[in-house]
Formats: sequence, C-alpha cells, structure tokens
Amino acid sequence: MAKVAILLAPGYEELEAVTVIDVLRRGGVDVIIAGLEDTPIPSARDVKIVPDTTVDSLSPDELDMVILPGGLPGVENLKKDSRVKELIQKMQEKGKKCAAICAAPGALAAFGVLKGKKATIYPALKDELKEARPEDAPVVVDENVITSQGPGTAIPFALTLLAILAGEEKAREVAQQMLVNWP
Repeated sequence: MAKVAILLAPGYEELEAVTVIDVLRRGGVDVIIAGLEDTPIPSARDVKIVPDTTVDSLSPDELDMVILPGGLPGVENLKKDSRVKELIQKMQEKGKKCAAICAAPGALAAFGVLKGKKATIYPALKDELKEARPEDAPVVVDENVITSQGPGTAIPFALTLLAILAGEEKAREVAQQMLVNWP
C-alpha cells in the first residue's frame, strides 16, 4: 500500500485538502495528515482538521509522495517553514513524488523543485512558475512532480494521484463509485 503525507498549514484550502484525503483513502492509500503543529489546523474558512502527526515526524524514506494543498495564507505558511522545504527537497533527491494544487506549486517553485519541469498553478499566480515550463491545464504530470490549478480541479487531481499510487484501474473504480466522469 502506498503511503503519502498531506501537509496542512493554517489557512489551507479545505476543498483541495479534504478531496485529496478522501479520494486517496477510498483507493486504499495510507494518507497521513501532517500539521506544522500538533493542534487542530484552521483552514482559510476556519474549518479545523486535527492532524495525525506533525511534519517533524515524517521521513522521506517511509513516504511515496508528499502533497501540498493550496489556500492562503496556508501556502505562505508552508513556504516559510524550513521543515517543509527540507522534506520536499529530500523527497526529490530520493526520486520520490511531490504534488501541489492551486497556489501550492508556488511553494514547489520556491523550493527549487520545478526548475525546467512542466507545471500548472492557479492562473492568477502563473508568474510564480518562472523557472518551470508553465502549462494551462487542470492537472500536469512531469516525472515525479504533479501539479493542479485549484478547487475545481481537486477531484481530477486526486484521481490522477490515485492512478499514480495505486494504478489506473483503481482510480477508475473510485471515480465510478463517486459518479465522476474521469478518463
């Protein structure tokens, strides 16, 4: 079973976080909700999620993927946390996968992960992808980096992550159960 961590910072986008958690768990992926602290984490609209653990306890050796949801000021909080930067960079050094949606590809760019890679981001933030090869698409996969545009692309993003982690057949099965038209 694949094991991933989704990193939540105060101000995360709830639709992007919960959709990814839900779809991946439906598909049998072990999803760890990791906070910057061990207290309930408020979203951009003050929905609080209790994390399973903190970023401090995560090891890139034990994870297949790290996922960053968007939301403001959540992404800014992720960007300025040195533990998040270190984890993402170690995942990349080990050839492991990193995914980000909405404003969060900007964090991957700030950490140097998107240099020369195809990526997408919330359209109003495309200038943050200076060193990347920006694409205007709902979900973009370039080797071990997966990016997506925003709340409306959360389900296709989550299903793409599931296909990568558990196979296309499992992703189609979950999509069908959820009544989602997904290729």
